[in-house]
Amino acid sequence: MNQIRLLRSRRFGPLFVVQFLGAFNDNVFRFALIIFLTFRLAEKTGVEARTLVVMSGGIFILPYFLFSSLAGQIADKFEKSRIIRRVKFVEIIVMSLAAIGFWLESTQFLFFVLFLMGTQSTFFGPLKYGILPQHLVETELTGGNALIQLGTYSAILLGAIAGGMLAAIEGLGPAPVISCVVVLALAGWICAFAIPFAKPADSTIVIDWNLPRSTLGGLRYAARNREILALILTISWFWFLGATFLSMMPTYGKDLLHGNEQVVTLLNAAFTLGIGSGAILCARLSRGRIELGLVPIGCVGISIFALDLLLSGQPDTTMEILTLKTVMAHPPAVRAFVDLALIGVFGAVFIVPLYAALQARAEQAHCARVIAALNVTNALFMVFSALFTITLYHFHMTIPSIFGTVAVLNLVAMAGAMVMLPEFAMRARVLVLRRSSSEMASRHRND
Repeated sequence: MNQIRLLRSRRFGPLFVVQFLGAFNDNVFRFALIIFLTFRLAEKTGVEARTLVVMSGGIFILPYFLFSSLAGQIADKFEKSRIIRRVKFVEIIVMSLAAIGFWLESTQFLFFVLFLMGTQSTFFGPLKYGILPQHLVETELTGGNALIQLGTYSAILLGAIAGGMLAAIEGLGPAPVISCVVVLALAGWICAFAIPFAKPADSTIVIDWNLPRSTLGGLRYAARNREILALILTISWFWFLGATFLSMMPTYGKDLLHGNEQVVTLLNAAFTLGIGSGAILCARLSRGRIELGLVPIGCVGISIFALDLLLSGQPDTTMEILTLKTVMAHPPAVRAFVDLALIGVFGAVFIVPLYAALQARAEQAHCARVIAALNVTNALFMVFSALFTITLYHFHMTIPSIFGTVAVLNLVAMAGAMVMLPEFAMRARVLVLRRSSSEMASRHRND
């Protein structure tokens, strides 16, 4: 398989390992912090646990608004592998500070560390996506991005599980979490030395340290190209969808399926594994091309299975608390797992070609800055997702109804994307016609 060859190559393998370890470490820390906030620090601070958890999400996202433009300029100006090593070294320092915060059980200090971690991730994003088109040829970009999405979402899932488990170990306090995050940061830094040289995209850049001005300038640059703007907005819409679905998982699992914490984790796992499977499927369907025709198909699949979650309504489950051992005996719960897994599959089919197309079509001298502009809009759409969900909750809309609303909005958003970039519709039509003609030819041969 092309993906296996990519993983074994020095052009891609070390970067994949570094980004996987980074995403895994981020989520070990974040979910361990959520456990500490909920069960230890909330009572100590006198602030409600859910308020602290919401604050932690906002603090992690904030650096994407503040520093993305600066991160993009640095990634385009300097040799990328060297900057990656420096960013990963900073991660070791940040995780060492996290150790101090956990030992002190200081909410303020841990929030400061979370802000630093968000900043480190902000600087790594443009480097990660900006280096791919330098090390991979265009026919490898879809496969490379598929693996990046697979690695990222696997790391998110595994990191969430590991962070929660490590924080819940009784009698050892924060020691397991501290040991894990520091070792992972050190491993990521060591692996970064294997990433090959990537020459500066534009060494003549004069870095603009005025963050608001450079952020607006980056967004204006991306908006000048209608094709790039369409890709950025469509990618950010995916982040809106993902944030909305993931934010509803705990309540859906607990209140509608009557599941315990393990069932909620299983719902997240179904969605995440679906994305991983869909990423590999997308690479196979693309056959070495950047196939934007898959994007509308992925969009329709997401809406179909989100609507099925609406049609399932309030699952008629037993009032007993479902556990990992009993949940699969209840058809409504199985239906929810299948729907979420298939939303993940079609989500990957939707997002992977978009990232590959953005990297291939952005001017290489500005690629990292375009990715930085994307990160700003992604963060903005995630904030919109939170406001959107809170507003619908305020009007007492049920979670199945929110799924249905999102399904309809998704189709509307895709229609808008096809107006901005007609290539989406044209390539989807070609794919469908090619598939139909292939099936007709196959039946003709069999007859």
